[in-house]
Amino acid sequence: MTRSSFNKFALLATLALPPLLGGCAAAVVGGMAAAGGAGYEAAQERGINGTFDDMHMQAQISNALNGQYGMVNTTVYGGQVLLTGSSPSPQAKFQAEQVAHQAAPDARAIYNEIQVGPNEDGMQIAKDDWITARVRSDFVFNGDIRSGNYTIETDRGSVYLLGSARSQGELDKATQLARYVPGVQRVVSYVQVRYGEPATAQAGPPPMGYGGGTNQSYAPPSGPPPSSAPIQVQKLN
Repeated sequence: MTRSSFNKFALLATLALPPLLGGCAAAVVGGMAAAGGAGYEAAQERGINGTFDDMHMQAQISNALNGQYGMVNTTVYGGQVLLTGSSPSPQAKFQAEQVAHQAAPDARAIYNEIQVGPNEDGMQIAKDDWITARVRSDFVFNGDIRSGNYTIETDRGSVYLLGSARSQGELDKATQLARYVPGVQRVVSYVQVRYGEPATAQAGPPPMGYGGGTNQSYAPPSGPPPSSAPIQVQKLN
């Protein structure tokens, strides 16, 4: 079973744990996962056609990889491909990326975040799935973030964000929310800020302070983050 297939079941299991999420958040996020996200996907700015194209591209790549290069997970949003998971060697990691290029020649970009080493164990997968659910929940309940435009993938405590932000300010809030979720080691953003935003809104590094919205489900500490805070990484194209 691939990590993508496992996620569909593990996500529902982790959401059911009482200490982790409130019942309302679990019901909303779990419902989106269990239903396959039909209405949720339609609300995304990429639309139903864009969602279908991404799902088709993801299936093409996953079928081409077919477990031959390790436990590689494929995530696609807007024609951008994210490869995560693990490969047994640097050569296998490189080959997995080449296969992805061949399987999806129309991909806008392929981001290779595959780790060289052993596969995740069941406990780590469960932790990652909980982090993904928590980040998704925080996005859903934050009025300043259009959560449907973000795809979240967590691998070994690293949170990867793909999607579209309406402004740099929205993206900053999204990355800050993800950054303070317990267990997160770093946040890597491949989110695209929509064209047409003022240049000043897209310039400069993300703020270190917290800029939450009106409906915050998790309040990080005020002031600069402590030295032990997760590392935030921005990779904006």
